[in-house]
Amino acid sequence: MTNAQITALCILLGALILFASNRLRHDLVAMATLLAVVMTGLVDPSTAFNGFGHPAVITVAAVLMLSAGLNNSGVVDLISNKLDRFSGRPILHMGAMCTVVAIASAFMNNVGALALMLPVALSATRRFNRSPAMVLMPLAFSAILGGMITMIGTPPNIIVASFRETADLAPFGMFDFTPVGLSVAAIGVLFIVLFGWRFIPKERRNQSASSQLFEIRDYIVEMRISETSPLVGDDLRTLRKHYGNALEAIGIERDRLGLPPTTLLRLEAGDIIILRADPSLLDKLSTDFGLEIVKGSKPHRLDDYDWQEVSLLEAVVTPNSELVGRGIPIVRQRLGGDAIVIAVARQGQALRKRLREVRLHAGDIILLQGEKETLHGNLTHLGLLPLAPRGLDIRARNRVSLALAIFGGAILISALGWMSTSITFAMAAMAYVLTRILPVNEMYEHVDWSVVVLLGAMFPLGMALEQTETTKLIAGQLLHLSGQMPTWAILTTIMVITMWTSDIINNAATALIMSPIALGIAEQLNTASEPFLMVVAVGASCAFNTPIGHQCNTLVLEPGGYRFTDYWRMGLPLDLLIVSVSIPLILYVWPL
Repeated sequence: MTNAQITALCILLGALILFASNRLRHDLVAMATLLAVVMTGLVDPSTAFNGFGHPAVITVAAVLMLSAGLNNSGVVDLISNKLDRFSGRPILHMGAMCTVVAIASAFMNNVGALALMLPVALSATRRFNRSPAMVLMPLAFSAILGGMITMIGTPPNIIVASFRETADLAPFGMFDFTPVGLSVAAIGVLFIVLFGWRFIPKERRNQSASSQLFEIRDYIVEMRISETSPLVGDDLRTLRKHYGNALEAIGIERDRLGLPPTTLLRLEAGDIIILRADPSLLDKLSTDFGLEIVKGSKPHRLDDYDWQEVSLLEAVVTPNSELVGRGIPIVRQRLGGDAIVIAVARQGQALRKRLREVRLHAGDIILLQGEKETLHGNLTHLGLLPLAPRGLDIRARNRVSLALAIFGGAILISALGWMSTSITFAMAAMAYVLTRILPVNEMYEHVDWSVVVLLGAMFPLGMALEQTETTKLIAGQLLHLSGQMPTWAILTTIMVITMWTSDIINNAATALIMSPIALGIAEQLNTASEPFLMVVAVGASCAFNTPIGHQCNTLVLEPGGYRFTDYWRMGLPLDLLIVSVSIPLILYVWPL
């Protein structure tokens, strides 16, 4: 083993440890890896950033933009609205939703497909008082399975397709993944709907869905502004200045008319302010600001008020949200002070007190209250996913046909090989912008830049492993350990290792690490490379056993009321099924 190989292995091991620890964002780990291979001389500095111009990176960014355009056009909304006819029968409804999200995920980002269906699923569970846990994990797993069907369905497929070129072969095409991916996805979804959901612990499945995640009635009080109050003629910023996050104005009632608690409203004597406040503050509010507790008032639910412009909204913090790791005040700052966080839920418990001390995590659910337009218009900017349907924009109906035509044309051109996939989908994304299906000011907001950085920054590590022949070294050791195993058993081993790795680190990073190793094994066995790359593609997509393995799993953690250990109960049997089905299929479609 040479010094360069030892260095490359140390960098690879360090990256795997950092990915698995989940203490740093995966894009930061990738950038640290890039700098490490450059500083140690394994990669020439002049080529260090070539990965950011790789066709796979461009394709991923373009597909994310197209996913946003399909969302805006209302394509999936129109389909999901048809699912109500199945809602009366739980298994049939679950099957319909899982099928739709799997098909959508084949052509758009996995998380985007799940995001469109998640509010629909939660709305159904509330209407029929069913447990969200019974539906959401199957929905997330189906979104992951659907990504296997086409090359653009998930980043690992795009990465694996590009690695085929290193074997002096043409890259995989749009539908080269379909024979195996579609079969695996169909069998997987069928298993989930008929049997898989039964592996979810009974205590989760038996929890009925409430009309609202948070119960906030103990924290709401009504106080009237007296004639002598210093707040008369002032606005709510005075209260916020004195009490910060210890007190929040939920609404204002004036002459029996509900008004939003904005900083633009001038307060008047007789106004009733609905407050979320610690009881210990009530005496101080009375003394300092002349506020009187309304006689006979008692804690209220916000739903008791018929406010036309005020809305309550539950939303989940996505893994890529700018709010992750930051405090509650940043939400108000980003929303211009006209919306507030009433409560935060984590691990099935509502964190209502001392909100100023809460640091948001991916998967947290926050309860927002404010003006409807302010809330809904800023969800995307904040990286929040609403947990209630918004309704279909009538204007979107006129764009469905155009959006599908552009997207279908891009798929056809790519499938026929007239243009490269990266160019084709970049053109389709531009067409979405020019036709205003995707507003120009939103075109970059929907790109998961952390994934783009991860892909671009991890390619130099692959170069280092190849140039130092470390991939051949690892492949040789794996073959030595496998002894005289038949090729199908070696393929199974590679798939299982890839599955386990994908459960703890990002699936795109897994594909980038495992693809050159799989190619090295195929080269040493002197066999076709396609089956080895296909097992990496399937294995990298099978991140079912932990909530951190895939963003879809993280998004349903809180809304479904799951625990960390709930995932492997359904994920492990699904993994075993996929291995037993996909290995024979891969060998049949891509013979050695």
